[in-house]
Amino acid sequence: MPLLADVAKKVATDYGVYKEKVMYGKKVMGLERTTFIIGKDGRIRRIFPKVKVDGHVDKVIEALDALKTG
Repeated sequence: MPLLADVAKKVATDYGVYKEKVMYGKKVMGLERTTFIIGKDGRIRRIFPKVKVDGHVDKVIEALDALKTG
């Protein structure tokens, strides 16, 4: 599976996940944890915003299986 190193934050900015957040009462710029399922054609098939680790992998696998059969 290809992975992307986005050191300049260009892709994160383009996808809308590099944004202002509040951490310990201070405004900072950071990444909003988001998973994108992108088809071979380059189109976004599913977005999981504000990801929490617990149970996330199961939700992604379920979505991938649904895309295969749908």
